[in-house]
Order: sequence, then C-alpha cells, then structure tokens
Amino acid sequence: MKYQFVIFFSIVLIVYSAVNLYIYTRAAQALPQGSNIRMWFGWIFLFLSITYIAGRVLEKYYPSILVDVLTWMGSFWLAFMLYGFLLVVLIDLVRVIHHFSGILPAAFFTSNAKQWMFILGLSGIIITVASGYVNAISPRTRIMELAVDKTAGNLNSLKIAMASDIHLGTIIGPRRTSKLVKSINALKPDIILLAGDIVDEDLTPVINQNLGECLKQLHAPYGVYGITGNHEYIGGAESAVKYLEGHGITMLRDSVIKINSSFYVAGREDRDKNRFSKVKRLEVNELLNNMDKTLPIILLDHQPFALDKAVAAGVDLQLSGHTHHGQLWPLNYVTRAIYEVSMGYLKKGSTHFYVSPGFGGWGPPVRIGNRPEVVLIELTFKKAL
Repeated sequence: MKYQFVIFFSIVLIVYSAVNLYIYTRAAQALPQGSNIRMWFGWIFLFLSITYIAGRVLEKYYPSILVDVLTWMGSFWLAFMLYGFLLVVLIDLVRVIHHFSGILPAAFFTSNAKQWMFILGLSGIIITVASGYVNAISPRTRIMELAVDKTAGNLNSLKIAMASDIHLGTIIGPRRTSKLVKSINALKPDIILLAGDIVDEDLTPVINQNLGECLKQLHAPYGVYGITGNHEYIGGAESAVKYLEGHGITMLRDSVIKINSSFYVAGREDRDKNRFSKVKRLEVNELLNNMDKTLPIILLDHQPFALDKAVAAGVDLQLSGHTHHGQLWPLNYVTRAIYEVSMGYLKKGSTHFYVSPGFGGWGPPVRIGNRPEVVLIELTFKKAL
C-alpha cells in the first residue's frame, strides 16, 4: 500500500512540476530578459508553486496560522495553474497555426505586444479565479419534489436535507461549516443525509478548529446520517468515522436502518474502501437482500457508478456526490464523460438518482461552471389504503 502511494505521489509530483515549468517558461518569455521584473517573477512563481504541497504536508504535523496561509495560497494557486496552463496552450496553438499559415501580423511578436499579452492574460485569470471564489462561498438551496410509488407506513411525505462533499478542514472552516448548518436547519427537514467526503482527508484541522461542535447543531426528528467518501479513506476512515459519530452523525457503513417503521436508509462504504483497506464493500444487492422492499428504500452511495445495480436491487432514491461536476470549467466535460450523471437528476426505471456537485470542494476554494448547494428533497409516498 505504501509502495503504491509513493508511486502515485511521485507521478502526481512529476506532472505538477512539469505543468508549472511549462507555464513559467512560456510566461517568462513575455518579460524583458535580465530585468528585475523577470527575476522577481521567477522567485514568486517558485514560491507559489510549492505552497500547496508544503501547506498540506505541514498542516498535519505543525498546524499554525502560517501553515494555514500556505494552504490557502496554494489552494488558490491550483486554480491559477489550471487557467494559466489553458491560456498558454491556447497561445501555443495559435502560434502553431501561424507557423503554417502566417495569419498573425509581425507586431504580434514584438516585446511590447508580449508584455501586454502577459498583463491581459494575468488579469483575466485573476478575474476568473476571484469570480469563482465568490461563487464558491455562495451556496444555493436546490428544492426537488419526487414521488415514490410505495406506501411508507403512516407517512405521506418526507423532507430530506442532503449535502455532499463538504470537505471540512482548513479551507472549509468554522464560518462555512456554520453556514452549512444554518442552511440545513432552516429547511426544517425530517431527516438529514450527508453523502460522503464530509471531511477533507486530514482530520487535524477539523479537530483544531472544533468543527464537530458545529455539526452537533444539525437537527432533524429522524436524525442525521452520513457515509464515507474517498477522502475519509485517504485521511483514515476509522478516525474520521469515530470523530463524526462523536459529534452527532450516525455513519452507515454497509449498513441499513429502518426508520419509524416506514422507510429504510442504507449507506454504502465508499468505492475506494478496497483500495485503502483491501476489504471489499458489499454489493448493493447484498446490502439490501433481506429488506422489506414494499417500503421505500433510500440509498447513500458517494460515487455514482453502476447505477443499473441500484435499479436492479430495488432502490427508490439514490443520493450521491463525489463528482463536484468538475468544480472548475472545463473539467465538467471530463466528469460528464466518466459518469452517467455528473450533476443533477436522473430517473432509471422506478429509481430516482440525484448527484450533487457538493457544498465544499477539493483544492481551490473556487467554483466555475456550477454552484455549491444544499438540497431539499420533498419525497411523497403512495397513500395507505
């Protein structure tokens, strides 16, 4: 396991370094050679490119305000890096086209023109990232009305508040966590369901900021339930689950609970459980095998893969997250290619699926192309005779 992690981290580090070197090399060509501006640009670029890795490593062992600053700077840098890379690739594509067609005027290649391109490009990236940050801290409440053609005891309806991919940690701290709790409680739900990636890998900043006290303020008559996501397993699922359960969240780990003798809530372990623990999670049909399927079945499954299996197992409503719908445009095209539904609602057979882009985010505190959200699902059932 450690050997695989070293290989994976080495590949990521090589790619990360190569992308930063490519951006720096092309950007520096727009600045005067031998000038102080070019020298300072190089040092600032180098510092920013190492802040994220340094911050994430140090936050576990030496938590401090300085380390938090490094993490925040590095997180923003990831967004700058993506759009800087896309911009440089676009410019190079234009240059290649010019090489074969000669479409660009000679003035395009002067030092003055290159400096203006650098200024305009940097300004555009700053505006894009700043707008994405404002969007990321402005979650919306999505309201959905769905019907299940089953009776649920004496219940005619159920108000479900759902959130996924909160990613509690250095970036999603007390202010954002409190906003989440207030947003959910204001909906006055019957039950609260958290569909994985509740914490962002390392538990240390969650504990240090006492974010669990905010979670304890979540309230619903039928309780608060959660499942593991891949980030719980990356950071250590057992410690994360213990912390969350100690702060008012009932974690469903390949387990099912019958509520009010009216409906079931089932929670799957994350798909990555096998990779991190070498223990396979239950198949959905195994998990639901002994349930009374005349009652409504709500399934929490963090990663929305193999939807047909949930349909075949008799699930009425599956709630998922994980995709972030790419989080940063144009990565949403990647998630759309990977998942049958990258964000939003889908119905297959008699099964309702909803995939949330999440409340928080991984890496950059930036969202472009979609908004973070809390979801209220007003579920209605067939009336008992």
